Amino acid sequence: MGYKYVGKGLPRVDAFEKITGMAKFVADMEVSAMLYGKFLRSPHAHARILSIDTKRAEKHPGVVAAITGQAFPYRMGLYVRDKMVLAKDKVRWAGEPVAAVAAESEESAEEAIELIDVEYEPLAPVFDVNEALKPGAPLLHEDLAQYEHSPVFTPVPGTNIANIFKIRKGNVEDGFKRARTIVENEFSMPQVSHGAMEPRACIAQYFQDGSTEVWTCAQSPFAVRYILSHALGMPLQKINVHVPHVGGGFGGKAGINFEPLAVLLSKFSGGRPVKLLLTREEEFTTAPLRQGFYASIKTGVDGDGKIIAEQMRYIYDAGAYADYGVNIGRAAGYSCTGPYEVPNIHCDSITAYTNHPYGTAYRGFGHLEFLWAIERQMDMVAHKIGIDPVEIRLRNALRPGSITATGEKLREDAGRVDQCIKAAAESIGWGKKEKQTCDGRLQGIGIAALWKAPAMPPNAASSAIIKFNEDGSANLSVGVTEIGQGTTTSLAQMAAEELSMSFEKIRVVPVRITDLTPYSWQTVASRNLFMEGRAVIAAARDAKEQILDMGAQALRVPKADLVLENEMVFPKGQPDKGIPLQQFAMGYTYPNGTAIGGPVIGRGGYVPRGLTYLDPETGQGFPALKWTFGAQAVKIEVDPETGEVEVLKVASAFDIGKAINPLLVRGQVYGGMLQSLSIGLMEGYVYNQAGVMLNSNFTDYKIARASDVPDEHVVTLIENPQSDGPYGARGIGELTMLSIPPAIAGAIFDATGVQMFKLPMTPESIWTTIKQQKPELLARKR
Repeated sequence: MGYKYVGKGLPRVDAFEKITGMAKFVADMEVSAMLYGKFLRSPHAHARILSIDTKRAEKHPGVVAAITGQAFPYRMGLYVRDKMVLAKDKVRWAGEPVAAVAAESEESAEEAIELIDVEYEPLAPVFDVNEALKPGAPLLHEDLAQYEHSPVFTPVPGTNIANIFKIRKGNVEDGFKRARTIVENEFSMPQVSHGAMEPRACIAQYFQDGSTEVWTCAQSPFAVRYILSHALGMPLQKINVHVPHVGGGFGGKAGINFEPLAVLLSKFSGGRPVKLLLTREEEFTTAPLRQGFYASIKTGVDGDGKIIAEQMRYIYDAGAYADYGVNIGRAAGYSCTGPYEVPNIHCDSITAYTNHPYGTAYRGFGHLEFLWAIERQMDMVAHKIGIDPVEIRLRNALRPGSITATGEKLREDAGRVDQCIKAAAESIGWGKKEKQTCDGRLQGIGIAALWKAPAMPPNAASSAIIKFNEDGSANLSVGVTEIGQGTTTSLAQMAAEELSMSFEKIRVVPVRITDLTPYSWQTVASRNLFMEGRAVIAAARDAKEQILDMGAQALRVPKADLVLENEMVFPKGQPDKGIPLQQFAMGYTYPNGTAIGGPVIGRGGYVPRGLTYLDPETGQGFPALKWTFGAQAVKIEVDPETGEVEVLKVASAFDIGKAINPLLVRGQVYGGMLQSLSIGLMEGYVYNQAGVMLNSNFTDYKIARASDVPDEHVVTLIENPQSDGPYGARGIGELTMLSIPPAIAGAIFDATGVQMFKLPMTPESIWTTIKQQKPELLARKR
């Protein structure tokens, strides 16, 4: 079926404001009588707070308020209420806020925090997740048993386990007994920064009637409102959260960050608004980051390379607090095998507390981490049994009708990872490569597959409102936050398609205000194109029904015989007898002045059906709204004498169901690839022995630059439509970055014969690995 707007590469609806500098971010905002907030950070990774004295800070010129954790004794958290607004009794990472001030200027606030006196008693810290799980390890949360938490999660009191998620399918012991070959390996990666262009920022004003107004760069305004309500004991209707333009999030702005602190500072400042704007150093040391990761995998295969059994232990480094970390571990657990069918599975996915900065959501939500391990394991199994890396993936690939780790039978329209693997392999030139260049650099190619479903509760909801204006144009209001992914443009395309009206006449409301904006659970998980898309279609159809109801009366034609097309309402086959859509926007008025109907406002909502909670002992159930599959392959050159790697070409293939806007999809693929390449080759936090971060700036913390963009990137969009998706579409944003690191590692092995187990694969780590595994490469002559 041909569409007028769906499937077309239309420009982003927010492009003009952003490229001209008109877009306003929280950092740009000023509110009357506004104060500036700053917080004091702990120098210790683990210590008791013996005393905090703010008297000198309070006397400093310009200071209006100085507060400590004693001012707010309640805990907060998205899934486990384990965190204080300001540390109280003890600190759990080097950089945790322990006190804060509000002052007339940023300079005054910065000077004042240096005048706060804190006495600490250092405690033994724990930084390694494996050490944190051992009996007798220093406990971060001695009162874990008293913390409130969602019933979906299972903190283990008396340990550093924030959550453990289990998958038990088949009989893994019997599977290993029947396996011809068993391969065991361990993999890891460090914490990394979200690296969003816009630092975290918020403004809050507390009013005497107990209500509060918040302006924030959060991805999910309704999540901020919900957590604030519980944390501050305020009714939801008394909290109004504004989200203007957001300068990138990647998951780091998904939950709640510093909004409660701004509210408290405002309250203790007599209700004056307070602005908190983090410096880049504070972004690194104090804001949440992506968790570190450790995996051990044992895989048993038969003589044909089919996986019979797999045992996995994933440990996510939550850092000091649970935040999104427990749900990340859960999502990794139910997706634990990657896009492969395994009959016998034993998986424990653990989220562990350590004395690192706390982790939160990051693009891919734990999947980049475990797919690093799974896809590396697939390569190593293939090498051990002498099967081509592409072939072993195809032999084990999930297909329609396959059974996932949670016992779900994949639908016939679930998508095809085998087609993605074949497309990526063909585009990269699998089997057609040069092993060595004239300057002695070695070439290699690698491939890795991927899959992901949205990590969300079964009842996550989305809604949309389409409000017509007097001239026949319409405003589309949705709860999804535009953080650079382009979803709102695709939603406008769907609305225009459904209403058969000009795309240019659909204006997406650019800000989110919880008092006015229709509800959306959160802008996370690559769920919004699918879910908001369904809600927008429902809203458009609701508006269309109202228009046709009036049209039936105005034209004296049965409603079933009317058509809304090209902004005209007319009887089928008789466009010359139509009435312009504009005449129905505010209700239809007959020539004699009699009016019918009223302003057209379309309302739509969507809640997924058929999803369930998962069994706490086996992980069996139905967690997935949809599965998006893909594969990525790379061609590299590596210099064995320096360990330097250059990615020459990337091939990406994704089964997206339907490309609502191919231009935006390709933009996501290009951006996700470079972000993933950066994590694979460069990124990772470094700490000293005391747990103090050593690379808390973009000078020492390296990220990919324009010069690192590969010369060629072939993108293949496969469209096997999902029947209940909006126009058949699935989400894609996170998927675009999930399998570049293992593909690079596979290419390094292809080029040099050395296996990589840890990220990032820096020149130093590659050179060291070559020296350990293939020292002869260092002795060869060019």
